[in-house]
Amino acid sequence: MQDWLTREAWGNHYSDRVERLGWEAASDRPSAWRAPWRHFDTLLVVAAIALTVLGCAAVYSSSVAELRGQGLPGDHFLRRQLINLAVGIVGMLLVAAIDYRKYQAWAPFAFGGVVLGLIAVLTPLGATTNGAQSWFNFGAAQVQPSEYAKVGMIVGVAAIFGMQRQVPTMRHLVLALGAYGLIGALILLQPDFGTFMVFGAILFGILLVGGVQARWLVVLVLAGAIGAAGMFTTDVLKDYQKQRLTVFINPQADADGRGFSWNYRQSLIAVGSGGLTGRGYLQGSQTSLNYVPEQHTDFIFTVIAEEFGFAGAALLLGLYGLLVWRGLRTAALARDQFGSLVATGVVAMFAFQGFINIGMTLGIMPITGIPLPFVSYGGSSLIASFLAVGLLLNVHMRRYL
Repeated sequence: MQDWLTREAWGNHYSDRVERLGWEAASDRPSAWRAPWRHFDTLLVVAAIALTVLGCAAVYSSSVAELRGQGLPGDHFLRRQLINLAVGIVGMLLVAAIDYRKYQAWAPFAFGGVVLGLIAVLTPLGATTNGAQSWFNFGAAQVQPSEYAKVGMIVGVAAIFGMQRQVPTMRHLVLALGAYGLIGALILLQPDFGTFMVFGAILFGILLVGGVQARWLVVLVLAGAIGAAGMFTTDVLKDYQKQRLTVFINPQADADGRGFSWNYRQSLIAVGSGGLTGRGYLQGSQTSLNYVPEQHTDFIFTVIAEEFGFAGAALLLGLYGLLVWRGLRTAALARDQFGSLVATGVVAMFAFQGFINIGMTLGIMPITGIPLPFVSYGGSSLIASFLAVGLLLNVHMRRYL
């Protein structure tokens, strides 16, 4: 009797699984179980590489004049970004090659490595750039551990809620909040409020899909809002970080026009001057004359909008839409809870960063220093983004396994 019940339960589970994935019978497609690379998500990879190519063009345009003025090769940043692209693609394929379920077992070690890296960067080993001690310098190369910590955070929190198929308990929530609190505290010590926000978006996305009760989510959102407000009334954030929000709320607060309101105005001028089809590649005056600060990193979207116009901006947004769609599809088709939550965390990271970065160039979000994934110049950001794509590929390829 017990054996019959076991077979019936397995049969019901198997039928539900077959119906959800939309295939008739697994026995009719044995190769699907043995060859994960047959299910490589080409559209996902094409979207990521296309965004990077568009970003490389913008990086060159925004930096060539300034680099030549300094006596450096005009393609200096471009060459370095292409090297980062090659490293990122290799990393993506390596991450995709190992069954993602092994990452669940390795999650505590990965999380521990992330924490050690964030601690080490706060010691004399770390270097300060733009007011934040967030980097390791290795000769001409720089490594920003907080970018890789995003991937570690995704795997770590997904592992907590993917232990088994059940309604998350308070224990799961406390563990996830503890992980976020530890990493968030180390990020704020740098200080890097923008990256801190990204980790919050990752956590919220995983909690939302992980089945956490709605009342807990409401409490967490309210607590987060109160905490964020408290940061601006204490010394947790630096004065320049508080000024960014002040200028966003009241642009007239920057009376001399040489502070952050200058960034906003020049950014809006660059975006608005692009028109429908743009002023032409390497022909943007705001870009070539370096009116927009940090244009090859934080404000890279202004280069695309000015030189390629609304058409170029729409193409970029379309590619992000494709990326997010493939990620959501992967989350929906994932074989298990852990895979679904990993894909959700990656989508939350890309969507949030894209929205905040583009929003700040349009004046609808405060300046936070969050890079535009795949597009902004920066080796750590680009490589970490491709590692995240590798996770999506991994879950997608093994949805039958």
